[in-house]
Order: sequence, then C-alpha cells, then structure tokens
Amino acid sequence: MQDLHTLPIFPDLRGKTILITGASSGMGAATARALAHQGARVGLAARRRDALENLAAEIRATGGEALVIPTDITQEAELEAAVARCRAHFGQLDGAFNNAGTLGRGAALHALGNQDYQEVMGTNLQAMFWALKHQVPALLAAGGGAIVNNGSVVSQVGFAGASLYTASKHGVMGLTRAAALEYYPQGIRINAVLPGPIDTPMAVGGFGGHEQLEAALKTLPPGRPGQPEEVAAAVLFLLSRSASYISGQGLAVDGGYTVQ
Repeated sequence: MQDLHTLPIFPDLRGKTILITGASSGMGAATARALAHQGARVGLAARRRDALENLAAEIRATGGEALVIPTDITQEAELEAAVARCRAHFGQLDGAFNNAGTLGRGAALHALGNQDYQEVMGTNLQAMFWALKHQVPALLAAGGGAIVNNGSVVSQVGFAGASLYTASKHGVMGLTRAAALEYYPQGIRINAVLPGPIDTPMAVGGFGGHEQLEAALKTLPPGRPGQPEEVAAAVLFLLSRSASYISGQGLAVDGGYTVQ
C-alpha cells in the first residue's frame, strides 16, 4: 500500500468539494482518504451507510471534512440528490470521481440474459450518464472543475467471459470523450482512469480469491496487482490543475497490462 504522505502535493485541491461514488471501499475509499489528506472536502456516496460512516469518522479523526450520502446509483433521483446535498452542505461542487461499478456475472455471451445486461449497463453506463448529467450543471455554477470517471483496461481491449462489462467500459470511455469535448470550453475537464487488476474486493471476488488474483498476475511486468492508492494518485492528478491541459483522456493504471 502506498503511504498517502508520499503522494504528490496538489495544493489547489485544498478546500475543494469532490463527490465520490462507490466510496465505501476499494478505489473509492482510497481516493477519499487521499483527497482529504490533500485538504479537499469529500462527499461519500455509496449504498452501505455503515462503511461510509466508518470512513467519514476516519477522515474526520485526521482533521478532514466528509459528508456521508447513502446513494443507490442505479436510481437517477438519488444521484441528483447526492449532488444537491454536496452543494448544500459545502456550498458548491468542484469535482467528482465516478467510481461505482459492477463486474456482473462471468459467463459466455450466449449464456447471458436481459437481466445481466440491465444490471451491468445500468450500473456501469446508465448511472455514469446520470452522474455526469447532474454534476456538470453544478460545476458550471461553480465556475468550472474536473470530473474523473472510472473505466477499466477493458475500455481499450476485450476480455473473454466479460462481454457486458467490456461493452459497458468501452461506453464509459466514449461518454468521457464526448462530454469532454462539450464542456472543456466551459471550464470543465472530464477524463477517465483505466485501472488494470487492482487489489480490491471486487477484483478479488472476480478472480475467485486473493491467491488466485496474485497467481494470475505473475506475468505482468510488476508481478503483482495494483493497489487502490495507486489509482487514487492518478485520480488526484487528473482532478488537479496539474492536468489543466488534459481532457477526454483515459489514463491506464494497469502495470503494463495493455502494452504487453
């Protein structure tokens, strides 16, 4: 795990309000901690209130500011309300990390059904559209800002046994690029991080256990899975003014997976 104290310093994030979906664990929680360490105020959105409360208490114990917002991202009204609560509580919204997602059921394409399609596309793509739809006006009202969407290495390549997940993450990248073109002239940068195999509960479950995840990644150049904090560092960069000339891009954080 990367020590948060070794992350680059992004002083322009101090006092900024950033909304994070899927904040209860994994990359979302790591990014929330990293943002709070940099002095940002964080809105924590996810379904599991208990996990959000624990994370908020941890952040507040180190002097940070965190707002717990129980949210089901598959409900547009709840995403809209999460944006509104951040604005009401902190005064404005300056950025977002749209991180929540699902792998769905691993199976060959012909074995998947409409329910599988609705679950994966509804969570990974439709909810991403809704998040952007409600975040953009809030950022415009604040005079601009930055949004980072969580894609995947499969935003760029295919992955057998995960056709719906792959399609949804290709869609995330397409949505990111189109929205970036629309709103960059108005002061909003929209990018994506494209994580490879990261040591998160979702990835461990997808590979069938931590040992299986480790074994499957021995052929990667680093010989190990990535850590959530390594994705968080990329998100903070893209949210900061250090990335002021970057929009519509997908930053792979994949240990070299897509260049093999």
